[in-house]
Amino acid sequence: MASVHCNLSALGWDDDFAASLKPGHVPARVTRVDRGTCDVLTADGELRAAHSAALKRAAAADPVALPCVGDWAAIDGDVQVQEVLPRKSSIVRAGVTPGVSHGQVLAANVDIVYIAEPAVPRVDLGRIERFLALAWESGARPVVLITKADLTSVDLAEVEAAAPGATVRAVSSLTGEGLEEVRLEAGRTAVLLGKSGAGKSTLVNALAGADRMATQEIRAADGRGRHTTVHRELLLLPDGGLIIDTPGLRSIGLYDAEEGLSQAFSEIEELAARCRFHDCAHEAEPGCAVLAAAEEGELSERRLASWRKLQREALWMASRTDARLRAEKTREWKIIHKSMRGRSRP
Repeated sequence: MASVHCNLSALGWDDDFAASLKPGHVPARVTRVDRGTCDVLTADGELRAAHSAALKRAAAADPVALPCVGDWAAIDGDVQVQEVLPRKSSIVRAGVTPGVSHGQVLAANVDIVYIAEPAVPRVDLGRIERFLALAWESGARPVVLITKADLTSVDLAEVEAAAPGATVRAVSSLTGEGLEEVRLEAGRTAVLLGKSGAGKSTLVNALAGADRMATQEIRAADGRGRHTTVHRELLLLPDGGLIIDTPGLRSIGLYDAEEGLSQAFSEIEELAARCRFHDCAHEAEPGCAVLAAAEEGELSERRLASWRKLQREALWMASRTDARLRAEKTREWKIIHKSMRGRSRP
């Protein structure tokens, strides 16, 4: 890798991270992760670091302990990652492996989550709401970017109604519309999330002023394009900001997203607080403020249906996680009891 000396503060390093770094370790920001290794940026330049045995043991118990793009890692003298420093924010989705209930960290230590949703063939409000729940849960600030805005007119008011509390922008990498408003300040990190063909890599190239990420042409008829990013990568932008591009996400299951859902559907949460019964399920109960708002047109049926769908999904995932924790605790007790029986034998 090329040698590039870096100012750590420009990469997002601060006193909180410094306080968690153990003596003898060097801080490094993870820019890309491969199996068993990761590319990192240190004060002395770019390095490729292997996962240490201690890190592998920690990841065996909890895969979230593995480094991900955006992490700050502790590197030893053998250029091995000994541990991942505590994350300030993390984008975590439900694991995609069948039968596995662990979460998967997509990016860490980001300040802004750019949710890229293409204007063509149509804006999918339900997908935006799903990404918003993920973004709010992370602790970062969500910004909805309606990409390819040059191909059709965009009703931003409709999008804003589905994204309470979030900033909504229409952008075009082709014409430059809206790009100045989403440029990052030095030391700030953003991650781009969205489906395949949403224009994420093209947007990264526009912000970078160069072809940093591979792209393919889109079809004029529907604005579709195949996303060519196959890995997550942290890139330094000319203005000093940092951005993480991600492959298109086919599956974005929610994981431990109760607070994220509350913020993504804040108006429903406010209505629920006015229901007659504190345990109202908002289905057919008398005195339900949520149902009353839907009947009066104050709350759209589409929005209510989307909230119900995501709530059911979140509850199902929580039940899987609880079952896994109970199973792990049972295994631990079996090991302890087996060990105790062995010591008690004459």
